[in-house]
Amino acid sequence: MEKKWWKEAVVYQVYPRSFLDSSGDGVGDLRGIIQKLDYIRDLGANVIWLCPIYDSPNADNGYDIRDYRKIMKEFGTMRDFEELLAQAHQKGLKIVMDLVVNHTSDEHEWFQKSRQSPANQYRGYYIWKDGKDGGEPNNWGAVFGGSVWKFDDSAKQYYMHLFAEKQPDLNWENPEVRKNVYDMMTWWLEKGVDGFRMDVINAISKDQRFPDGEVPPGQKYGDGWKHTTNGPRVHEFLQEMHREVLSKYDVMTVGETGGITTADAQKYAGFDRHELNMVFQFEHVDLGGNENGKWNDQPVALRDLKEIITRWQTELNGKAWNSLYFGNHDQPRSVSRFGSDGKFREKSAKLLATLLLTLQGTPFIYQGEEIGMTNVPFQNIGQFRDIETLNAYRELNGRYPGEEERVMRYIRAKSRDNARTPMQWDDTPNAGFSRAEPWIPVNPNYRRINVSQNLSDPDSVFHYYRKMIRLRRKFPALIYGFYRPLLEGHEQVICFEREYHDQTLLMVLNFSKEAAQVRLPDSVDPSGTLLISNDPACENRILSKTMALPPFESRVYLLS
Repeated sequence: MEKKWWKEAVVYQVYPRSFLDSSGDGVGDLRGIIQKLDYIRDLGANVIWLCPIYDSPNADNGYDIRDYRKIMKEFGTMRDFEELLAQAHQKGLKIVMDLVVNHTSDEHEWFQKSRQSPANQYRGYYIWKDGKDGGEPNNWGAVFGGSVWKFDDSAKQYYMHLFAEKQPDLNWENPEVRKNVYDMMTWWLEKGVDGFRMDVINAISKDQRFPDGEVPPGQKYGDGWKHTTNGPRVHEFLQEMHREVLSKYDVMTVGETGGITTADAQKYAGFDRHELNMVFQFEHVDLGGNENGKWNDQPVALRDLKEIITRWQTELNGKAWNSLYFGNHDQPRSVSRFGSDGKFREKSAKLLATLLLTLQGTPFIYQGEEIGMTNVPFQNIGQFRDIETLNAYRELNGRYPGEEERVMRYIRAKSRDNARTPMQWDDTPNAGFSRAEPWIPVNPNYRRINVSQNLSDPDSVFHYYRKMIRLRRKFPALIYGFYRPLLEGHEQVICFEREYHDQTLLMVLNFSKEAAQVRLPDSVDPSGTLLISNDPACENRILSKTMALPPFESRVYLLS
């Protein structure tokens, strides 16, 4: 397998609005990130993915871009960004930007011109349609609720928005749109950025017939997803992007690609495809969906998680590269979702770190995961800021009238705002995030869960992440090794080997609040050395064919 720097990288995702406020306005900013570069480096990460920092009216927290070549005023100036980039590079850190080019803000200059006249050259920059039968052009529903179509009084037509009304979709069928996007990407790469995380990139090619979608039971709108993702020209567009821009730079590219299969991933990120380095798949974070979509509080079944992990590890091996994550800015906190945020919080956070950093692929750590930050006990809907959550709250109240607590339970479990509350730096007011009231409430558990406490405790979640990252870099098998699943039918345990040349490591992880009995298959060499465990009391435990693993315990062995 060909070695690449981005395969060996460990990425730390920063959500700038919630990371650190240096100016005292309650909003995180670029100078706040500059202040914490040493913290990120000391953790062991060597790439920073920055969520959008571009000029934006913030209808969707920066994912609605008004100007791709300006910095959001709340975050600072272009000079601040250039200083961040320079200091990061001096410290051996790379910077990956968010690339949001499926849509813009409706305040973008292109859209403002697009709505003025059908004869305007910018009209073709977006997807405009006449209505049908006195209503929208088709029945597709938007991701954030309602129709994907919005009638514009100035244009006298409907424009398409897969997400919020203030996020009109760009028309990638137009070569001028693509040229403008490529020019913008080149502009940032010439500044020295080290790559792009590409937002909903598999949605840039739409089915140009725009047919009605099937209406799921109990839903008002048709499912347009299969007509708006993995579209007929998406690979043509990405290969063109690679040819015109990406092939000229040694950069990291990762595409956000909801709803894909392993076969799709081999097209987007295949080693011989000249498209992307890797993709974010959603199967594991979409587990537990029901008639409400993601809005429920169902626990994740380990057997389902294991099946997804094994399928992606084995079917991409030698063909394409995985990205690895359990949390990000669009997901609830990983320890609350996949571990336990009660008495086993620290141990299960370390368990997740063990899994994340021993699979094949590039691991992404979301800010706060490295200290075990949890979901937030939001008290009322007024504490939420996320547009998706607010829309879901209205829809769920319509579905469950008079059941406010049920609705709030679902919202608390899955809201994106769980991941967007301020980074918990210390136990001072506002968790050390800001001198002013933060833009979104701080999780009240910040007094006991914070960076300062983690740094002072040698057995903390933070220090465990550091050890795991060092272990990953020490053993090439944890990066390039073949994944071999073991104990696939076990209801409590994830167990697998990673093998590379003459090096084999064994991972055994108990994802349960109960002790787990493990009997290793005969194929496993029982003469192994314990490299690391998330339980300090486990240091002298030897590998044997039969073992009892305490709750949420993880172990990594080097086999002889």
